[in-house]
Amino acid sequence: MVAVKAADAERVLSNPDPKAVVFLVYGPDAGLVAERAKRLANGAVEDPADPFQMVRIEGDDVASDPLRLLDEANTIGLFGGRRAIRVSATGRNLASALTPLLATPPQDAIVVVEAGDLQRSSPLRTLCERSPVALAIPCYTDGAREIGGLVDSMLREHNLAIERDARAVLISLLGGDRAASRSEVEKLMLYARGSKEISLADVHAVVGDVSALAVDAAVDAAYGGDLPALDIAFTRLMHEGFDAGVLLGFVLRHGLMLARARNGIEANGGSPASAVEGMRSLHFKRKAAVERHLRLWTGTDLTRVVREVGTATGNTRRNAALAPELAQKTLWSIALAARRAAARG
Repeated sequence: MVAVKAADAERVLSNPDPKAVVFLVYGPDAGLVAERAKRLANGAVEDPADPFQMVRIEGDDVASDPLRLLDEANTIGLFGGRRAIRVSATGRNLASALTPLLATPPQDAIVVVEAGDLQRSSPLRTLCERSPVALAIPCYTDGAREIGGLVDSMLREHNLAIERDARAVLISLLGGDRAASRSEVEKLMLYARGSKEISLADVHAVVGDVSALAVDAAVDAAYGGDLPALDIAFTRLMHEGFDAGVLLGFVLRHGLMLARARNGIEANGGSPASAVEGMRSLHFKRKAAVERHLRLWTGTDLTRVVREVGTATGNTRRNAALAPELAQKTLWSIALAARRAAARG
């Protein structure tokens, strides 16, 4: 059959070709692979909880005994009916096990094979894409659109609404793995039980922890002049699909907090340590870093940085394609200024 495009995967899953008896579900998002494999297998049988209808086989076992899959697919269930055989992912090649199965397709069974990120030249992927009775379904990391759809559908099932800003932040915090995203939304719904609408405070209280450490690390590294730590934190956030504009929002809020505190110190006296103690919302683990920021920066320099970050944040909204590059440039500019301040003593 024709290779399924990632954009068409949901449509194909909703109405699989009846001629297909083998489904290869592959890609870098292991959570999405497992979710789609389960959906295909469950949809093919009357009772997914019946072990005679739903059979699980380890991929390594199939690789060691290629004919086992053919035998299992042609076995008649104890009480008859259609069967589904789900093969777990393995690093070994399963093409030799699927070849005889595709040559003589089973009449009353489907086989769902899970796999990792297969190259276009992979023997297993090539075999399934060329077979008239197989479908190869890719599972790539969710983007903002897919995450938004997941959030909306899960909340709709539980008759929950969500504030617009809360939804935007939630989407920016999720991604990378479908199972992890689903788990975080489930925790959020449990936290908001009894409410009709999920608020931004709810999202920060529950899901913010997913990327909060990396966000804090990026912010603290930038204002502290730690370029290696900044690079690690920024790369991780972008890899997880974190919105660059949202990240700059955190950087801006931190800069405003520092500017207020630093201007207060310069106007009224006091020390960075005492200013930090007065920041009630600041997590205790960040107090040392923030105190260092206040020692490095002057009120004038922080005012300039806040203005620059505000401009950069607006630019990311106007040009989403360049948002990561703009955010990285802004963060590095802050970090380099902090390093110069540290060098001056």
